[in-house]
Amino acid sequence: MNLQSLPPFVNEPYRDFSQPEHKAAMEAALAFVRTQLGKEYPLLIGGLHEKGGIHKLLSYNPSQPTELIGIHQKASAEQATRAVENAFHYFPTWAAVPAEDRTARLFKAAEILKQRKSEFNAWLILESGKNWLEAEADTAEAIDFCDYYARQMLRLAQPDPLVQMPGEHGVMTYLPLGVGVIIPPWNFPLAILAGMTVAALVTGNSVVIKPSSETPTIAAKFIEVLLEAGFPPESFQFLPGSGAEVGDLIVSHPKTRFISFTGSKEVGLRIVELAAKTNPGQKWIKRVVAEMGGKDAIVVDKDVHDLDETAKGVIASAFGFQGQKCSACSRLIVHEAVYDQLIDKLKPLAEALTQGPADNPANFMGPVIGPKAEKTILNYIETGKQEGRLITGGTKAQGDGHFIKPTIIADIEHNHRIFQEEIFGPVLGITKARDFEDALQLANDSEYGLTGAVYSTNPKHVERARNEFFVGNLYINRKCTGAMVGAHPFGGFKMSGTDSKAGGPDYLLQFVQAKSIAEKKF
Repeated sequence: MNLQSLPPFVNEPYRDFSQPEHKAAMEAALAFVRTQLGKEYPLLIGGLHEKGGIHKLLSYNPSQPTELIGIHQKASAEQATRAVENAFHYFPTWAAVPAEDRTARLFKAAEILKQRKSEFNAWLILESGKNWLEAEADTAEAIDFCDYYARQMLRLAQPDPLVQMPGEHGVMTYLPLGVGVIIPPWNFPLAILAGMTVAALVTGNSVVIKPSSETPTIAAKFIEVLLEAGFPPESFQFLPGSGAEVGDLIVSHPKTRFISFTGSKEVGLRIVELAAKTNPGQKWIKRVVAEMGGKDAIVVDKDVHDLDETAKGVIASAFGFQGQKCSACSRLIVHEAVYDQLIDKLKPLAEALTQGPADNPANFMGPVIGPKAEKTILNYIETGKQEGRLITGGTKAQGDGHFIKPTIIADIEHNHRIFQEEIFGPVLGITKARDFEDALQLANDSEYGLTGAVYSTNPKHVERARNEFFVGNLYINRKCTGAMVGAHPFGGFKMSGTDSKAGGPDYLLQFVQAKSIAEKKF
């Protein structure tokens, strides 16, 4: 197998659920998955299934908090230590497997995900509260990561030739690093989990996967895919558990070589701190690949092509998946010339959004992930009501789930908490700018730098945004969410992380080390 023999990479298409056959497939998948709810899932350590202690990790449906999704183990410190030791022991065996064989397994994983797409969508709907379209996008992205990274590994296995010195033959090869700790988030519990895991595995590393405590069932189902695709059960360890008991331990373990993390700034910075400390027996500087959230801004210039389309883009960016995306628009910065006009367009659009249980395809907005998130978001909304002017929303929505109405708060200043702090919920703060210069300064007035968007037809302003809007992913005249693998390499600046650009052509370099070899010829 080589890269030249493969068809070009294309993103997995999204299905149209208004088509009867696709709607029927999803309804059947939801019905099937509901027959699987409440099952208990084991740990996987050293290729063997294990139970944890007496206390279990229970996962519930955020749309219907009494509906039990899965029962999971809480790994002990002893089990976490063994997981790292087993991964370390198996690493040389897995690293020696030819790149072509590893990529073949990854292509197989992509095919399995395609076959089980509706089923994985159903798990995402029930465990994470994604609507049908958001679930479809999550599963499609997981497929894309498998397909794209397999191709990138084939490219990495045949690096570009070096300049050859007279009398020498020089090559450069890429070697896997060692044991990686994979810590995915709950908001993209399949796509980001899959992307981080397979990037590490296909490059020849062994991994310890510590799934999110909010969405462990989806992770357990992805483990099934890896096993079915032929990845050796010893090459990855499945280790649900608490961050305090096992998370710090596996990050700090001297045999851990790298940590791949997506989540909050606070946890990410703790991982960076722990990884920077050299422990007895450690023979390397640990590498951290981190994506740590954002406080993303959309700037609307007075020279905007279509204010109605702009409003639609803002609503989609702010309230898609209840604003629980690190790329979500939580700050809207608007030129004073169109400020009031845009607010007037946003209010009815937000109030028209349907909300309720995520398994009902008529609902655009589902629940936030759980009771802790619900409380935090509602507290931020109360703060926002004091800081600015409530346009719409501001309360819980009807239903037994963790539903919060899409909330818009205007007249927010740059020093307000609603402007500066990541909320991770359906809350949009709007700030008035005097001119484009002021808008750009406001957009950059954040410790984060993940995504941003600018709506403007002024070529000079667009060029300034290209050069001066300090974010890892900038979008012009479109929403700031919806990055596609291969097209929009994803990762941010400043406190948004290490800008490792997931889904991009250089992402796999995070998981290898280059070795240059020069041989003198006689």
